[in-house]
Amino acid sequence: MTADSRIRYVETTGTAALFDIVVDLNVPLGFGEHGPLGRRVLYGAAGGSFEGPRLRGDVVAGGGDWALFRPNGTMMLDVRLTLRTDDDELLYMTYQGRWVVPADVRAEMVDPTTRHRIDPARYYFRTNPLFETGSTRYAWLNDVVAIGTGYLVDGGVAYHVERVL
Repeated sequence: MTADSRIRYVETTGTAALFDIVVDLNVPLGFGEHGPLGRRVLYGAAGGSFEGPRLRGDVVAGGGDWALFRPNGTMMLDVRLTLRTDDDELLYMTYQGRWVVPADVRAEMVDPTTRHRIDPARYYFRTNPLFETGSTRYAWLNDVVAIGTGYLVDGGVAYHVERVL
């Protein structure tokens, strides 16, 4: 088989910091252990904040992560959040992603009062945020593809989010 001559290697130019975000979470709501696709849990957003070089503000309560747990323990993320900038503009942020916790770390994750102390290098927590807004000031976000690296914090989750250049 020969390589298709239409295929070219295209290198990305990297990433740039977009913002860091902390999402405070409500008590999780479980939809049952044996759903048709696996165990579904809603991690509702109770608030939070975000800050970066070009924008900052708060996480509006009411969104959340409709997570699905695969039998191997991987959490498949399905998140919808509303962000309110410090100049009162609304941003809709959605992302999917994966949170993979190795078997040797899972027992430590059981205790919600201490699991935020686990080194994030011991698990894989990545997301792909996309944005929607009607704000003219933040319209540039409508065309951004981003990547996020997640980690646990006391009372919620946090992400370092970068836009792909």
